[in-house]
Amino acid sequence: MSAAAPAISPGVHFMTAIRALLVLLLAALAQPAVAQGINVKEDAARINVRLGLEYMRQGQLAIAQEKIDKALQQDPRNASVQLGAGLLYEALREPKRAEKHFREAVRLEPRNPEAQNALGAFLCRNGQSRKGETAFLEAANNPIYRTPEVALTNAAVCARKDGRLDKSEEYLRLALARRATYTEALVQMAGVSFERGSLMQARAFLERYLAAAPATADVLLLGYQIESGLGDAAAAARYADRLRTSHAASPETRVVEELARKDAP
Repeated sequence: MSAAAPAISPGVHFMTAIRALLVLLLAALAQPAVAQGINVKEDAARINVRLGLEYMRQGQLAIAQEKIDKALQQDPRNASVQLGAGLLYEALREPKRAEKHFREAVRLEPRNPEAQNALGAFLCRNGQSRKGETAFLEAANNPIYRTPEVALTNAAVCARKDGRLDKSEEYLRLALARRATYTEALVQMAGVSFERGSLMQARAFLERYLAAAPATADVLLLGYQIESGLGDAAAAARYADRLRTSHAASPETRVVEELARKDAP
């Protein structure tokens, strides 16, 4: 049986969440300002924070800071501006300042599920898992939030990162009860099941995921580990072959090669 390794990293999940929030904010800030009846100063703030987020995506943090700080001066009561500032100052490794901006976004719009989600993700990324879960659950229970399964999955990842696998599975089952085909919950469930040693369950959830989503390198590595743990050498070899074929240069392929050498008689 292959040695266990972390499967579908929580860190990867939350990095994906950061990119998703950037896209969401940029889309919201692209809406026509005149139609919303805002004044010139507020419109300037929207433009500056949007520019700042674009510069962030390009890795130009100094210019991004200049634009977002200007937006904060122009319209500090805009939750999107505060969320942008939170993302920026986290990227600048100023977590106290980042947390202040994320919390201010929630204070300004306490029923905004995206602000609640953003705060929760920040707290989880920065060692405050219990508080992060609370923010995610508030988002999930928000009646205007159309995708509560996302917040529940985020809470599950937060609990998993904290080593509370039972609670993580509980949240994931709630997420899948809301949307049985939500692929992120399926793959997280496979990872949690693997870490708990429930290998048949892990296999079942991974197969459900693969029926609906692309086979990324980390997913194929997880499949290899599950099948190796179950003693199905042929199935494990199929996962290894897929990794070598489609992700030859990936770190996951190197891990599989090392595990295969250890398992060799």
